[in-house]
Amino acid sequence: MGDFISILSIFLLIIIAIFLVVTNIRIVPQARSYVVERLGAYHATWQVGLHIKIPLIDKIARKVSLKEHVIDFPPQPVITKDNVTMEIDTVIYFQITDPKLYAYGVENPMAAIENLTATTLRNIIGDLELDESLTSREHINTKIRIVLDEATDPWGIKINRVEVKNIVPPKDIQQAMEKQMRAERERREAILRAEGEKTSAILIAEGNKQSVILTAEAEKESKILEAEANKEAQIRNAEGKAEAILLVQKATADGIKMLVESDPTKQVIALKSLDAFTAAADGKATKIIIPSEIQGLAGLASSLSELIKEDKDDDKDKSL
Repeated sequence: MGDFISILSIFLLIIIAIFLVVTNIRIVPQARSYVVERLGAYHATWQVGLHIKIPLIDKIARKVSLKEHVIDFPPQPVITKDNVTMEIDTVIYFQITDPKLYAYGVENPMAAIENLTATTLRNIIGDLELDESLTSREHINTKIRIVLDEATDPWGIKINRVEVKNIVPPKDIQQAMEKQMRAERERREAILRAEGEKTSAILIAEGNKQSVILTAEAEKESKILEAEANKEAQIRNAEGKAEAILLVQKATADGIKMLVESDPTKQVIALKSLDAFTAAADGKATKIIIPSEIQGLAGLASSLSELIKEDKDDDKDKSL
């Protein structure tokens, strides 16, 4: 009986030991770290993998995520340099780099970062006027990130980015800005319309100018072609007349040549001269000078004409 109790006790102790070992096995997942305390004091930081803690001695004080965190803080009232009150909300991107410092550095890290962001934002905006605050987001983001990164370094936190999400000025300022924006857009519209009309007028004037130039050039070309055609016609007409005169002169020369070659008598020459003077008179000449040789020949011809006429009259009388 005593042996059975001993065996049972050993068996229970083994079961209890296995249970304690199994229940104290911890597996740290990816991108996480465990801060372990031993007897109330910091002992170690467990990284990814399998770990076993000592029962009743070791304690997991904090489980820390190493992923990048995003916190959207509510809008904070701030006052600009020109005494305009507006609300700005920011977004913080941070990452825990030292789990030990994060666990023991500050009691409430998120509240500390929020308050530090609000005070830093008020300091930065207090040095800027309203217009500068609305157009200097990158400047505000950079300054807040630098200040927060320096302040949170002892807490094991790395500030990666700070973004100003919204800047909400007062209602009256918003209305004034909208009116200013509307006036600016109307001014730009008027300028664009005027520039368009100016460009259109310039293009129309250039088109008319080009049309007039082309018309003048066409008329000039037409006149040049017409003058060249008239010149060509005159040249051909003159060449035709010259050829006609040349042919007449050639015919005359050929006639004279033939007459010379035929060896004419004085009587033939005299008759030809008489024909020439007859043609020269042609009833139009008022005064003709006739050489003596032709005058005798003309008198003889006249006498012969009278004799022929008298013979014809006698024949006529006889017939009556």
